[in-house]
Amino acid sequence: MPDRRLLFLPALFLLLVGCSPQPQAAIDPQLATEIANIKAIDNHAHPVLAAEGDREFDALPVDNMEPQSDPVSLRPGAFHTPFTAASKSAAKQQHGAQYPAWVLDQIGVDVMLANRVAMGASIQPPRFRWVPYADALIFPLDNSLLAAKNSDRKAFFALEDKLRARYLTESGLQAPPPTLAEYVSRVVTPTLERHKQGGAVAEKFEAAYLRSLSFDAVDAAQADRVYRQRTPSAADYKLLQDYLFRYIAAECGRLGMAVHLHTMAGAGSYFDIAGANPLNLESLFNDPALRKTNIVMVHGGWPFTREINAMLQKPNAYVDFSGQSLLVSPTTLSVTIREWLEHVPEKVMFATDGYPYSPEFGWEEGGWVGAHRGREALGRALTAMLRDGEITHQRAVELARMVLRDNAKKLYGI
Repeated sequence: MPDRRLLFLPALFLLLVGCSPQPQAAIDPQLATEIANIKAIDNHAHPVLAAEGDREFDALPVDNMEPQSDPVSLRPGAFHTPFTAASKSAAKQQHGAQYPAWVLDQIGVDVMLANRVAMGASIQPPRFRWVPYADALIFPLDNSLLAAKNSDRKAFFALEDKLRARYLTESGLQAPPPTLAEYVSRVVTPTLERHKQGGAVAEKFEAAYLRSLSFDAVDAAQADRVYRQRTPSAADYKLLQDYLFRYIAAECGRLGMAVHLHTMAGAGSYFDIAGANPLNLESLFNDPALRKTNIVMVHGGWPFTREINAMLQKPNAYVDFSGQSLLVSPTTLSVTIREWLEHVPEKVMFATDGYPYSPEFGWEEGGWVGAHRGREALGRALTAMLRDGEITHQRAVELARMVLRDNAKKLYGI
């Protein structure tokens, strides 16, 4: 005979469901409003000039690589934004050279750090701050051996060779000088100083597309020996690259510029994901000679986000979550942001990674999606901390301002 008590369980379940409180909003409504009203500083994006035909939005554009299995979020039609081809065309006609600044207004960004080979008339301070590229400076020799590794590297090293030639010309040279000492004194340092004088707040390295992020300590004599070879082996050439990277990082510290490093599984089917693990950077953070250089781990190291959390204990380590707001859901990203905020909140920065991914999904759309999903992820993270009793509402708003604006403002002196 069945237990009569079991007959009451369905009714009891329905009674409990009916009496249970309505599900809470994923983001505290008051906090959501306050987050939406904070004008952000975007730590990383690739804005495009108002004029047509601009290709200097990246030293290594990723729109001509061999096919990969695109994540769902990066497939055509994944996002809907207020921008259309017609509305963008009309806005360009109306705003002219002020079109890029108009885009910032639409996505709630006050200042955008512009990763570009060079700035232009329509992308200027105070709304845009320059982050030029330094990778070409660490590859001063014959790069044909490195370029032969795969089709992506072949295309990328051709672009790096072109940019290095540009830096040589700007330094009054047609070819690298005969010695390493002359190369750093006549090319590397003058190039960095020109960037600083041109308004640069940081130097960007996309080295993860070209090699591992493991930059070992190498003495000048050993590096000079490799430099004089002109066509060294891959192993020897790495020693020279490592030396030059650390030299540039130290010079950035002297000049008051940060170093930005791509730390994320990147585009393309040949990308070396293990080589982009931020743990490869630990020896840099442990180098006393580089303690005056602030290093920003751009894109937050995905999928190595917990490794980033540990690295943030280094005094000169910073992170942004650009790219992740496009790649993963706000719910997923909020877990990462919460872990960072519970650990070292003054090191975490908002960024969109607005980029001209395609004619249909330009830097405008990328910036809009990155901004909205990034704010949502931040709101979810702070709401969870608030409801778990870790922080007060006042502290939640303070943390939101830190991530969206104040941390970057302090780091770059904006």
